[in-house]
Amino acid sequence: MKRIHILSLILIAILIVAFATFLASYVQSSDKSKAPVYVGIAYGGNTTTEAKLVIDRVKTYTNLFILDSGINPISANKSAVKEICDYAVNAGLNIIVNLGTWVNWTDWHWRIQFLNQSKQTYGSKFLGAYYDDEPAGIPLDWDWNTYWTTNSSLFSGIDPLTLIPIHYRVQLAEITGQKPDSYSPEAEWVHQLMITNKGHISLNQNNIKTFTSDYALYWYDYLGGYDTLFAQIGLNQTVVSPDIFQHGNDQTSLALLRGAATLQNRDWGAIITWKYDQPPPGSSSNLDTGQNVYHEMVTAYNAGAKYITIFDYTKTDGNPYGGMDEEHFRALHDFWTNVVTKTPPTTPYAQAVLVLPKDYGFGMRNPDDKIWGFWGPDDKTDLIWENTQKLLSQYGLGLDIVYDDSAFPLDDNYSRLYYWNQTIT
Repeated sequence: MKRIHILSLILIAILIVAFATFLASYVQSSDKSKAPVYVGIAYGGNTTTEAKLVIDRVKTYTNLFILDSGINPISANKSAVKEICDYAVNAGLNIIVNLGTWVNWTDWHWRIQFLNQSKQTYGSKFLGAYYDDEPAGIPLDWDWNTYWTTNSSLFSGIDPLTLIPIHYRVQLAEITGQKPDSYSPEAEWVHQLMITNKGHISLNQNNIKTFTSDYALYWYDYLGGYDTLFAQIGLNQTVVSPDIFQHGNDQTSLALLRGAATLQNRDWGAIITWKYDQPPPGSSSNLDTGQNVYHEMVTAYNAGAKYITIFDYTKTDGNPYGGMDEEHFRALHDFWTNVVTKTPPTTPYAQAVLVLPKDYGFGMRNPDDKIWGFWGPDDKTDLIWENTQKLLSQYGLGLDIVYDDSAFPLDDNYSRLYYWNQTIT
């Protein structure tokens, strides 16, 4: 009996140690360098003074600072960029740097040189370059009818011959009333749009890890060469009706992004972005309420996001902290203090997966969303939407959404598989 009692105590001790080890793998200590996730601010302002003010405000409860001013004049100011990066790293933060795109090709040389040198200057604190924005979302929402007429737009630098077959398909469908069975030409065009981007090619040639954010078609962003994607969540979505759009776009976005990252072996995260085009009455921020921002961060964390950040930028003046009010800083502080440092994610891996048709570039923001930007809903759309809503209702954060692609077999990643054309009750 005494021997059994001793063995029981040993087993209990082993279980306690195992649980402590498991918990430690998720929950960070006071040492921010051991954080299981990167949490911070994506600063989109335009002065070093404001950048430093934001860094000082959040440096004790974040570990990431993204200089996300690629479209602002500060991104062309090498000394200002270096001053901000130095300040952030000296404050103990990791950095990701956005210096604009190849559109700024006349001074791309110093930009790529700065990013390349940052690997040595900042060591492991330099995580990579934030490059471009919404590479799949922009063509999805482009006004292609106007493009066909004027042929002068953001895409005019792309060989126009590559769009002629797609335009012909659209015209033929308008005459016959029949949509195509496959969208492979559209998928290939978007793919070429990404892999022929000269700035992205330059970053890859210099082994600089690339980050960007998007709101749809993440699978194809990864295929286009991005290392890490942030899902834009907290958006003010257009819905058909509350009954149809029950779950909101955030859950769908996380299911699509985590599914793409899982099968393509990439990192992923979330960026809390604007809810409003203009700040609502009584607020200086385009963001949702602090309470809702907190909930969005917790949701992304529980889904297994490696990066969680708030987009800090506003169109209005008067707020020295950009687009964040006191309630947003409080939400970020509470998220770091009460969640990141205390609890492991609840659902970092999916139990079930929904498999969409190959090359089916459906935006999935509402049942009438576009397919690749060139097409409206087809005979598959209603069933895909209905099955997505049913599975989100059943599995919540436990659902991934992927594409039928032989290059990325499902293997043993999921215990339950559902295909888009199944009858799901």
